[in-house]
Amino acid sequence: MNTVYDELKSRDLIKQLPFENEFIELVKNEKISVYLGIDPTADSIHIGHFIPLMLMSYFQKHGHRPILLMGGGTAMIGDPSGKTDMRKMLSREDISNNIEKIKKQISKFVSFEGDNAAIIVNNADWILDLNYMDFIRTYGVHFNVNRMLDAECFKMRMEKGGLTFFEMNYMLMQSYDFLRLFENYNCKLQIGGDDQWSNMLAGVDLIRKLHKSGSFCLTCPLLLTADGKKMGKTEKGALWLDKEKTSPYEFYQYWRNIADSEVNQVLRMLTHLDMDEVNRLSSLEGEQINEAKKIAAFEITKLIHGQEEAIKAKKTSEDLFENASNNDNMPNILISKHLFNNNKLNILDAIIASNIAPSKGQARTLVNQGGISIDDNKITNDKHLIDMSEFEKGYIIIKKGKKVFIKLTIE
Repeated sequence: MNTVYDELKSRDLIKQLPFENEFIELVKNEKISVYLGIDPTADSIHIGHFIPLMLMSYFQKHGHRPILLMGGGTAMIGDPSGKTDMRKMLSREDISNNIEKIKKQISKFVSFEGDNAAIIVNNADWILDLNYMDFIRTYGVHFNVNRMLDAECFKMRMEKGGLTFFEMNYMLMQSYDFLRLFENYNCKLQIGGDDQWSNMLAGVDLIRKLHKSGSFCLTCPLLLTADGKKMGKTEKGALWLDKEKTSPYEFYQYWRNIADSEVNQVLRMLTHLDMDEVNRLSSLEGEQINEAKKIAAFEITKLIHGQEEAIKAKKTSEDLFENASNNDNMPNILISKHLFNNNKLNILDAIIASNIAPSKGQARTLVNQGGISIDDNKITNDKHLIDMSEFEKGYIIIKKGKKVFIKLTIE
């Protein structure tokens, strides 16, 4: 019988795993608790959390219990991993509000019912009341500063101007989280993205020093584009799982437009399709690979936003790019009449209002390069003015290139 380890290996979802042979035997003979930490630094999770949550779903499918650890305490410090600047500090109220919204999104991946129902805990329950001197005397002695500074999560900050002692505490706090979950919930595994390797390994080391028994960490690969950059950046920034931040149509369209070389990793990492089907779709060539992209986009959108929204997004995309007709489900942005001057709207203001570009400089470049059309009329003058009479049908459609369509409506 296949174990969760076998399934994750078949999908190339394991990047690093210490004590691998010991772990293989563990999940073959025992149902364990496994935790994923999420720092609630925003009111939505984004695509960077997607693969770890998929891992969690596979562990639950194989009978293991997911523990979602909300970093209500550690969010007040901020993880320096992968950051060149210190993170903004949040208030307790901000953190609590973010946690409530994130909880709803997690239910897309794991179930909170059944014998191995997922549970949510908040590390604020034990971190915020810690006595610092007691903590350092008891646990700080197990951390070697030279080894900590050699960790990848600190190196970038050291090279870009220094690391505060405030931030160095993050590794200790995350390790203490694992220890508390190990002692209170018999949690033996932490999972996360590969950029968390140093922090996660420190937790494994702490538990093994104190308890002389098995604890493990498993990192998953980061989702990368064909040119090696982190996947999930859009015109407006991160690709969010909250439809108020990234609409289902934008979400669908992002996956519909992936490169041919990215199809395999997206299908195997972000969908529950059988691997035989993943391999079949990934082997398609030429125009046929577009069918694989449509399936990937639909399956991922369905997982996050539900089947109804996925069907609508798919139909909108096909109407725009294949039928060139229906715009009912096209992303619609309302603009104020105050943007008009003498019933005229500057093209650069229209582009920014549409979220197609974040600044007038970038908007001007798009126009001058011939990348902007209004109602199928290409605009080449960055001083072009849109007359209010052009909104006679109720809206105009701004198009960027061949793939971005925005319906602009006056409030």
